[in-house]
Amino acid sequence: MNFLITGGCGYIGSRVTQHLLKLNHKVLIYDSFWFGNSLKKHKNLKIVKGDVRNFDKLNIKNIDIIIHLANVANDPSVELNPNLSWEINVLAAKVIADHAIKNKVKKLIFFSSGSVYGLKKERKVTEDLKLNPISVYNKTKMIAERVFLSFKDKMDVICLRPATVCGVSKRLRLDVTVNKLTFDGFFKKKIFVDGGKQIRPNIHIEDIVRIIDHFVLSKKKFKHNIYNIGFENLSILQIAKMIQKKLGAKIVINKSKDIRSYRQDSTRLLRTGFIPKYSVDHAIRELIKYFKNNKKKNFGINNFNLKKMKKLNIK
Repeated sequence: MNFLITGGCGYIGSRVTQHLLKLNHKVLIYDSFWFGNSLKKHKNLKIVKGDVRNFDKLNIKNIDIIIHLANVANDPSVELNPNLSWEINVLAAKVIADHAIKNKVKKLIFFSSGSVYGLKKERKVTEDLKLNPISVYNKTKMIAERVFLSFKDKMDVICLRPATVCGVSKRLRLDVTVNKLTFDGFFKKKIFVDGGKQIRPNIHIEDIVRIIDHFVLSKKKFKHNIYNIGFENLSILQIAKMIQKKLGAKIVINKSKDIRSYRQDSTRLLRTGFIPKYSVDHAIRELIKYFKNNKKKNFGINNFNLKKMKKLNIK
């Protein structure tokens, strides 16, 4: 099959690209290169530098499936320039959908966010609950979902609401919970926890790859268009203690104004036959192994979204 991945050089995108190439699929990447490009050349890989706001200028003839990952990611990065985030995360969604339908794309998989639910008291946060986004980033994801779903009668649209992703990738992010805490514990011998009681659902990056396979390769007809994808609801302090057991690092707890705390229930996905295979513990172990094989100086600004976005000062 012919895949197009927006943001294919990013944290999730680079890992998905490697997987699809191993399966002998053809992959076209459309990426801004904000965080560089660590992917190697491949006969079935074509990379085009560009801005998703100009997606309609891209030749997507013969593309079967679009995996849309490109966005201004996480709350702090969005707050740097909210207008830019609305343009990239929302307005570009309409451009992408229109261009996809014009070129007879069969399926579009959009990566939204599990944070669209906002603060919920329910222990089982399912797709049926009302959305209550509490940040601009959350709001952009919610509206983008609605944009894509408005086209579901013209192409197959799947909106995935991922939990916080963890694990190793070609473009490793060190500003997501498990990755950051493990990095600090390994290199700084201290695990810095802001607050600690906040709950975060988690998903291993390998299970993200497997979920894409599930929706692309399965011959089943899926009943719904929206799916939570997150399996371990853990407090930040619980994650820190898991890392501490492996590294012996000291946990340093700081006061925090971060009120974001949310859970996810992915029963809807599990009922389609998907079974998660990887865990937070697995991610911690592979991150430690990865850090052992790399020196601290090998990591820099490209591993931190907010720091890089500040430097880029994109308009």
